[in-house]
Amino acid sequence: MGMTDRLSAMAKKVEQTKSQILTEEATKTSIVMPFIQQVLGYNVFDIGEVVPEFITDVGIKKGEKIDYAILHEGEVSILIECKKVGQPLSLESASQLFRYFHVTNARIAILTNGQHWHFYTDLDSKNKMDSKPFMELDLLAIDPVLVPQVAKVAKESFDLDSVLMAAEELKYVSAVKKVMSTQMADMDADFASLFIGRIYGGRITAKVREQMTPIIQTGLKQFVADQVNERLTRALGSDAPAPSTHESSPAEPTRTGEIKKPEAPEKEEQSPGDGFETTQDEVQAHLIIRAIVGDLVAIDRVTIRDAKTYCAVILDDNNRLPLARLWFNRSQRYVGTFDESKTETRNPIQHLEEIYALAEPIRESLKRYLDR
Repeated sequence: MGMTDRLSAMAKKVEQTKSQILTEEATKTSIVMPFIQQVLGYNVFDIGEVVPEFITDVGIKKGEKIDYAILHEGEVSILIECKKVGQPLSLESASQLFRYFHVTNARIAILTNGQHWHFYTDLDSKNKMDSKPFMELDLLAIDPVLVPQVAKVAKESFDLDSVLMAAEELKYVSAVKKVMSTQMADMDADFASLFIGRIYGGRITAKVREQMTPIIQTGLKQFVADQVNERLTRALGSDAPAPSTHESSPAEPTRTGEIKKPEAPEKEEQSPGDGFETTQDEVQAHLIIRAIVGDLVAIDRVTIRDAKTYCAVILDDNNRLPLARLWFNRSQRYVGTFDESKTETRNPIQHLEEIYALAEPIRESLKRYLDR
């Protein structure tokens, strides 16, 4: 299997077992060791590749143990410290990694609770582990951008130089994404000020900042939605624009400095039939899934059917042929995907474009139906 398949299989295992795991030792046995073996490709039963309870005395600290040391060509290359699944990962829980990092040849350290995997190196000061990870992998929300980076750490393609070259960029790209995610959810005035000076011609007062901040936030959200629409249009081979996900029309400042509030959008008429109103985001997600499978089947065979708690994307308008379920009527949204036994896995998402990362299970479900 390729790295994408290996990570997907491990994600399924985490989803199915995390609620049953109550201790750190159970986390190691059920998730961490399988990840080392099945994803990274190191033999956990070969002491020449994986050393459990690795000991290196540090100063007055004698007999302390790191959970796992991975050897590459006889040298300690990766140190792994484990915590119980569900336990937050923090600098405090990485203290042993800090101490061990500078007394071994390892250039990569991993802190994990089974679901979350934080990768560290020594970008800021040589031989001293950084205080922030350069890569954060969440097995229940895998960022496809990180897949090739994880592959560089695997046994068959271990490439330390390549990892270190990419680490700095990954570190700051991750930081930028976190900042943008936070600002899109709750923009502050300082961030909005970066835009106000470029788009507002009047005198910038505290009142203008207060009024402009939600407008800029709306504008950025619409920009992201437009990018998704453009990609969908290209993928579907249509000249017609995809449905807009704009929540409202942006307000515009007047010459006097007062800002017109956006008019409330007209409410769309509810579709007849089941009595449920399909939202624009559900329609947009349906179109993304059409784009994902458009090379396998005629897209008009991929339909949407609303229900009380979720919206189903199905093949041939048949509830027995589900491709995905959209659990969007809650604060944390999920997209449900299905395995060969039609067992559903709920994948958390924040933005609609993250559905593209679920292309593989969606396409596999479709292939199974087409092969019947």
